[in-house]
Amino acid sequence: MLFLALFLFSANSFAQVTGVWKTVDDETGIEKSHLKIYEKDGKYYGKVVKILREEHVNDVCSNCTDYRKDKPIVGMEIVSNMKKKGDTYSGGEILDPEKGKIYDCKMWRDGENLKVRGYVAFFYRTQTWYPVK
Repeated sequence: MLFLALFLFSANSFAQVTGVWKTVDDETGIEKSHLKIYEKDGKYYGKVVKILREEHVNDVCSNCTDYRKDKPIVGMEIVSNMKKKGDTYSGGEILDPEKGKIYDCKMWRDGENLKVRGYVAFFYRTQTWYPVK
């Protein structure tokens, strides 16, 4: 009975996306930031809490076209309105602050890591984010 309870607890926590994640550019392999994903009113959001490359710590979203235009990237919400559907999170959006583009978003756990896909129609990019311990 104890084994079953521990298994169910670990499986449930293993599927969660909340916490702090290290983002890595899928094209360059460069570690870019720490992003905190949190739940609010049944939806999930992600905010940049740290820029890892010293030369970009004070960057702003100069290419953004919405309310984030010229705002600091640190502290910026770049994942919004994600809803949990089974083992995936979708229905929301993700902002690429370098390009200023907003994409539909889907996230799911892959082992201890998080897969994050930004897409428009049939075109997409998928990044692997790593837990910050």
